[in-house]
Amino acid sequence: MRILLIEDHPTLREVVHDHLTGRGFVVDAFAGGQDALAAVEVVGYDAMVLDLGLPDLDGLDLLAGIRARVGWALPALIVTARDAVPDRIRGLDAGADDYLVKPFDLMELEARLRAVLRRPGDRRTELLSLGRLQLDRVRREASVGGVPLALQRRELALLDQLLRADGRVVVRDLLEERLYGL
Repeated sequence: MRILLIEDHPTLREVVHDHLTGRGFVVDAFAGGQDALAAVEVVGYDAMVLDLGLPDLDGLDLLAGIRARVGWALPALIVTARDAVPDRIRGLDAGADDYLVKPFDLMELEARLRAVLRRPGDRRTELLSLGRLQLDRVRREASVGGVPLALQRRELALLDQLLRADGRVVVRDLLEERLYGL
């Protein structure tokens, strides 16, 4: 799954990027809102992790701008130091699917990200199958007839793209876009 990460703090951005990448996600990380707005115009993301305190745009304004461009199908997890209840309410009312206050544990961030990806709605399905082959997109596990497959991160991402294509030809450019970060 491809994640849009918008975080202005370089160390935290790198730590979150490395953690999620190590857990099987493809992550495009940006320090500012303008770059993120440009990215959503050309790349299809499965979810975004958004810091509110950005140098060039307010995070809630950025969330509204992204929602205007790609709609509500993109799950949004706000990660911020703004911990007051009114801030959390404002973030959730602005369209965030979840709200996590800094500092946070990386495993909790990952769990919340998986949770927003599982939520129903007009988002992509979490379980893909073809015959006896099944791919759980949230758990990042594949199996054939119930027997788990030991696949690497990119192999899982490739399988995900091929199963979502549903028998249609998948061009190389699309696979490269979905398997590798910007």
